Amino acid sequence: MLDIKFIRDNTELVAAGAKKKHITFDVAALIAIDDKRLATLAEVEALRAKQNAANDGIAKASADEREPLLLDMRAVKQELDTKEEELKSVMEEWRALMLQVPNVPDMSVPEGASDADNQEFTTWGEKPHFSFTPKSHSELMEPLGLVDFERGSKVSGFRGYFLRNEAVTLSFALWRFALDYAIKQGFTPMLTPTIVRKESFFGTGYLPQGEEDLYKTQDGEYLAGTAEVPTMGFHFDETFDAGELPKKFVSFSPCYRREAGSHGKDTHGLMRLHEFYKVEAVILCEGTHEESVRFHELLRENAEELLQALEIPYRVVVNCGGDLGLGQVKKYDIEAWVPSENMYRETHSISYFHDFQTRRFNIKYKDSEGKRRFAHSLNGTVFATPRLLIPLIENFQQADGSIAIPTALQPYCGFEKIVPRI
Repeated sequence: MLDIKFIRDNTELVAAGAKKKHITFDVAALIAIDDKRLATLAEVEALRAKQNAANDGIAKASADEREPLLLDMRAVKQELDTKEEELKSVMEEWRALMLQVPNVPDMSVPEGASDADNQEFTTWGEKPHFSFTPKSHSELMEPLGLVDFERGSKVSGFRGYFLRNEAVTLSFALWRFALDYAIKQGFTPMLTPTIVRKESFFGTGYLPQGEEDLYKTQDGEYLAGTAEVPTMGFHFDETFDAGELPKKFVSFSPCYRREAGSHGKDTHGLMRLHEFYKVEAVILCEGTHEESVRFHELLRENAEELLQALEIPYRVVVNCGGDLGLGQVKKYDIEAWVPSENMYRETHSISYFHDFQTRRFNIKYKDSEGKRRFAHSLNGTVFATPRLLIPLIENFQQADGSIAIPTALQPYCGFEKIVPRI
């Protein structure tokens, strides 16, 4: 959510930001309803002042003077009740529009309508050269007894899966490897709830626009699609001293997404699933653009170091305006090389939001002068599984159908290779 004063003072900038993000938003309509809000609020406050003055007058009046004053106050009260109802209606419309205002993207964000227009930032690693035709992760994992899609669909439905044997151990190894790295970087580990109240989804910007992609419980809560949501809610309505920032968290949770709108995309395999697991980094920092940029680059560098340790070739792209969410100022995607598809596929997203989320969550800090300011927020994928198994298994496949294990993971999983079962 943006500050309404900022919106009023920068209507052209906000409109240009919406256009760059390819988001339809009528800034003039918001300004019009805000004008109505301010005018109605002024009328309500004037009537409340009149009512208070009338109460004082009645208290001081004689018995003969009181009756006409009471009649006047009843008329004022009736008018006030009407105006308060009008204000309530105006505020509902105003809040609904305020939740739709997109954040202004950074000047460095490239133009573009979709992920096809994202710009390559850097690449790392040499793509493997095989003496054989590389197989897909499904073709490799099923014969090795690492995954069962048929029984997964039978038990869970479309996009259901069972990971088995070494794939399970490898998943735990990836999670622990990521956690150990982040903890050494000063991040506080958290195991977050998956069932989350709607306020945290509004706070992070997943509601109201993204509701179709969320699973909902019978009691009105939602299942989180990323640990970012509960982690951001952890400090809801809190104020820090400046010396307490930054707050750096590395959170682990199961994740659930309906994948609405993805019909026909990645229908087989581990790329696009309804339930999965994520290790997610979240940072709250001082409310300056410079600090946001600094930590954004740090999150990118951390994610790159982890992929380099796994020896997985990848590239980093800067997301174009049309591939940014409502609240994102700038985002990097990291895409790992998938040999069977002869292309890079996204495994990480790293974003910063300025005070878009913290304003909704009311997360503030006291600066050096004691002034309360909204903090800035950032988040980034550390590891998401089982998606990360795809490039890991495909890049390390061997001619005999076995899978080599990256050296960095071997101490965590206890084996150097996954071999066919006899």
